[in-house]
Amino acid sequence: MTTERIKFYQTGTFTAGNRLLDEATRTVQSRLDRTNSLNSGHRACQGCGEALGARYALDAAMRASHNQLIAVNATGCLEVFSSPYPESAWQIPWMHSLFGNAPAVASGIAAALRAKRRDDVTVIAQGGDGATVDIGFGCLSGMFERNDDVLYLCYDNEAYMNTGIQRSGATPPFARTNTTQAVGEHPGNPIGNGKNVPRIALAHGIPYVATASVADLHDLERKVTKAIGVRGARYIHVHVPCPLGWGSDPAHTMKVARLAVESGLFPLFEAEFGKGIRAVPSVRGRIRKSHLLHADSPQSSCRTLSGATDSIQASVRSAAGHGSPRRDPSNGR
Repeated sequence: MTTERIKFYQTGTFTAGNRLLDEATRTVQSRLDRTNSLNSGHRACQGCGEALGARYALDAAMRASHNQLIAVNATGCLEVFSSPYPESAWQIPWMHSLFGNAPAVASGIAAALRAKRRDDVTVIAQGGDGATVDIGFGCLSGMFERNDDVLYLCYDNEAYMNTGIQRSGATPPFARTNTTQAVGEHPGNPIGNGKNVPRIALAHGIPYVATASVADLHDLERKVTKAIGVRGARYIHVHVPCPLGWGSDPAHTMKVARLAVESGLFPLFEAEFGKGIRAVPSVRGRIRKSHLLHADSPQSSCRTLSGATDSIQASVRSAAGHGSPRRDPSNGR
């Protein structure tokens, strides 16, 4: 499946589904047979990037799996706003696990399906950056190491937004959170902290790793569809802005997401068996840095951030040139 990025002049808007596009290039959301996996009635904040990303990702997965799918959800924003007891906005087989064990629960479901010889059912695990990068990191690494037949989706809004906007292992340099305040000589999150889970996934040599963003919903759908067709462990890291935690206008979620990609601070790429196969070039710039301009040394802070961007881009180029031993994808092993 190949797609080209839809240009503004083609539709007059940045929407992904539009009658001016050929039917083959429209998003799953523009089709009458879409699943509405995450239906209306949930309680996400206005402008929530995670709700948007999950809806597109799961509907694409349902279409690619012919509606044969089971989803496991870690505790976090997505679980909380979509399933306040006794209600649920999910219209697919969906299970809520603990904060840190969604990969393990999904692995167990995949093993049970394998024992029942049900190789026609896709298992997805999903969670935010807190559940993925921090609390559930051990279970996720184990899922990668065993090459379990599970697609894991991380919706990265760069902090623990559900519990009060605390820093996570995915919070970028200089970002303001309630535990990394924008004060002092070095405001915001210290540089050099955290984990790059897409690169860690690459190091495990699993069959498919990708990053995606709600800035390009066609690209997100394409990568999810491709991952559904792969056996073994798969990982997609989806960038989803959070207006509440980022202090951005809820109407600007897509704009902010595009700036993150175009600035190079969230690069888009995909890789198979640890070797990069495609990357999207970036331009320079940055979002969410207004407090840097009021730091004791704003020029130094901006130069440091620019250097961090260069380092991120270099890591993507490096990953594209190195492969890991191929695994046997049969039966997810």
